[in-house]
Amino acid sequence: MKKIAIFILFISLVSCQYFEKQVPDEKKLLEQELKKINWDEVDEFPSVLQCDTIKDAEIKKQCFFDYLTQTIQDRIGIDTLQILYPEMDTIEVKVTINPDASLQFEPQFSKDSVTYDRTKIDSILTARLSDFPKVEPAIKRGIKVKTQFVLPVIIKVEN
Repeated sequence: MKKIAIFILFISLVSCQYFEKQVPDEKKLLEQELKKINWDEVDEFPSVLQCDTIKDAEIKKQCFFDYLTQTIQDRIGIDTLQILYPEMDTIEVKVTINPDASLQFEPQFSKDSVTYDRTKIDSILTARLSDFPKVEPAIKRGIKVKTQFVLPVIIKVEN
């Protein structure tokens, strides 16, 4: 009986090491999680009130881009851009949506373009798009994030 008690005591002392768990390193876990995240995509695209009721993500995204493009076209189409630059039919606009829902619009020109007065076009865009309708920022892992994209905007020339 004494031998059995010593044997059980020995087994229980040796087996304690099997119950001991290694605590994972915080830095390694964080590094692994950061590698899993695709930083080039957002979980939810920015949205406007007109597109909020749409459930399908792709259709909602398309609705947002269509709305944004159409609104910019409507606002700058009535301005002097078509008078100042009648040969310009399309302008690329870099749109930045910040986490605080503020918007920035910046015209994009090719590097070799010297035909257009960049500051004048920029000031026209700023003036026409200053009171742009509210846009909800994109969401990544539950946090509102900054997004940028370039939209081709057609300047309507009415004859």
